[in-house]
Amino acid sequence: MVQKNFVCKGDICYSKDKNTLQTCKDGYLVCENGVSAGVFAELPEKYQDFPLLDYTGKLILPGFTDLHVHAPQYRFRALGMDLELLEWLDTHTFPQEAKYVDTDFARKNYARFVEEMRKGPNTRGCIFGTIHRQSTEVLMELLEEAGLCAMVGKVNMDRHSPDILRETTEESAAETIQWLADVAEKYPHVKPILTPRFLPSCTDELLEKLGDIQKQHHLPVQSHLSENRGEVAWVQELFPKSKHYGDAYDSFGLFGGENCPTIMAHCVLSSDDEIRLMKERGVFIAHCPESNTNLASGIAPARRYLTEGIHMGLGSDIAGGTRCSIFFAMAEAIRVSKLRWRLVDESLAPLTIPEVFYLATLGGGAFFGKVGSFEAGYEFDAFVLDDSRYDNPGEYDIAQRLERVIYLTEDSEVLHKFVAGRQLF
Repeated sequence: MVQKNFVCKGDICYSKDKNTLQTCKDGYLVCENGVSAGVFAELPEKYQDFPLLDYTGKLILPGFTDLHVHAPQYRFRALGMDLELLEWLDTHTFPQEAKYVDTDFARKNYARFVEEMRKGPNTRGCIFGTIHRQSTEVLMELLEEAGLCAMVGKVNMDRHSPDILRETTEESAAETIQWLADVAEKYPHVKPILTPRFLPSCTDELLEKLGDIQKQHHLPVQSHLSENRGEVAWVQELFPKSKHYGDAYDSFGLFGGENCPTIMAHCVLSSDDEIRLMKERGVFIAHCPESNTNLASGIAPARRYLTEGIHMGLGSDIAGGTRCSIFFAMAEAIRVSKLRWRLVDESLAPLTIPEVFYLATLGGGAFFGKVGSFEAGYEFDAFVLDDSRYDNPGEYDIAQRLERVIYLTEDSEVLHKFVAGRQLF
């Protein structure tokens, strides 16, 4: 996994923007000091001495970013899919997450999640841990050892959860500060992200303390927003002075803006005012189509968010979602957008292949900086995919092959993978 200079040869595809796929058959993708130097039809002379990794006939794609995933939920995915969000949390999620107080249990189960992420197409992720400081660091350690890039959050919750998974307000803030001290500069590729679970699980006092921690450390923030009808109504009861769900986060300084990069997952039921505030604050949306279907939350208006230029990527939302691979989230995003268009709002056209590919790469990758493209200057995240088992791949151009792999790919077809220029396997 040593970072170096090299060239990958193969059938290359990447996004320039949400509408444009760039393809190059038998092209050359150059990695120089962990950064893409660009894609070339003919290899420039100055790179002729770089080692050549020949993947002729294989697809070379940018690594995917999972903007929203709960690592401790990996062990019970596909359970409780007949429940809605709040009942599902009480029945399955909270009892399972409480087990991560045991660091040996955490190491065993986080290792399974990390291996699943390592072998698939995802190269980066924004990941929820649990309230347990030491187990959250175990997760960070395993991700670093696997060679992945990630932001990981120690979850904060001081109300409306079982006693076995609830902190006091002071404990939650103090444990967060200790965790930040423990992991400071420790992991080169895995960084902390402030993680209030969602507004019902955090008191005003805790949110104020988290806002102060954010300002002091300039941390990014991740949480949930306007996912489920019962949840949205509950937030309005708990924060009656707030105009909407997002406004409540904003009142504590936890909703984007300068020095506070923020991801909000779901945004299924966001109001016009909430959408305007997200756009104004530069908040990223993690669109989680499978989870929103499984837990009967609804269908987010992803077309509107794209049209309005709001930052957006895709999330697996394990275990509301069942598949780690963002390939699956791409296919689901298209499917549910068709249903919304046909059954709810014909003014919002279904998502297209170039658009969901953009969301999986450039859209979500932007939360990490210059990530998610092969244009010069982007961090070199890539994977090599063998689509030879599909019928007659040679009959199709690269864009058509991409469309097929979005719906058909299995993790075993990911042959090689690079994260920030380091080859994982």
